[in-house]
Amino acid sequence: MNSFKLKVSGRRALFSRPEMKVERVSYDVMTPSAARGVLEAIHWKPQMVWRIERIRVLNQIRFESIRRNEVGSKIPAGKIASAMRAQSTDGLALYVDEDRQQRASTLLKEVAYIIEARVELSAKGRADPSESVQKHLEMARRRAAKGQYFHHPYLGTREFACDFELWEGEAPAPHDSLQGERDLGWMVLDVDYAPGMEAKFFRAVMKDGVIEIPASGDAGIVS
Repeated sequence: MNSFKLKVSGRRALFSRPEMKVERVSYDVMTPSAARGVLEAIHWKPQMVWRIERIRVLNQIRFESIRRNEVGSKIPAGKIASAMRAQSTDGLALYVDEDRQQRASTLLKEVAYIIEARVELSAKGRADPSESVQKHLEMARRRAAKGQYFHHPYLGTREFACDFELWEGEAPAPHDSLQGERDLGWMVLDVDYAPGMEAKFFRAVMKDGVIEIPASGDAGIVS
């Protein structure tokens, strides 16, 4: 069966809303792109892609506000290219103490989700007869069951690392506060990293704690 379920949880999470510029404000729930990032941290190969089918919210949605230190600038790409050509690192220093900015962030607290996804072969995988969906599913299940990953999965931003476990069987009942239907508004589905970095959005609706995730080509997806 082409199905993979992973439970993730953490003390804090930040799934940033793109319409908020300076201040960091989280969506109410995990986004599909963040869910895919968690799965790719555990298992990913160029021959396959993860397709998120649904996200199950398990805990009550709660927010908290904190202030975080961030660096206010970055080294320009042009300087990096020049340094590579000159084989010198002169001028590439970034002094954090001189460029630190404190910004308010609205985070989620004590979160838990079950990510339900499937594996599809990429163009590269379909061209290779040795590749199969089942092969990658079994590899992902073994790695998740053993707690293995390429880099530690996180919930939106790298400072909020998450715990994870392979989930088998029925999903647990969501918190009572999640019963019923809730319109979560427009949510980022994915980002096209071609020139322009165009984001795709969908109208997220949560029913009894479950958010169904459309495919990128489905009706109702907007850029």
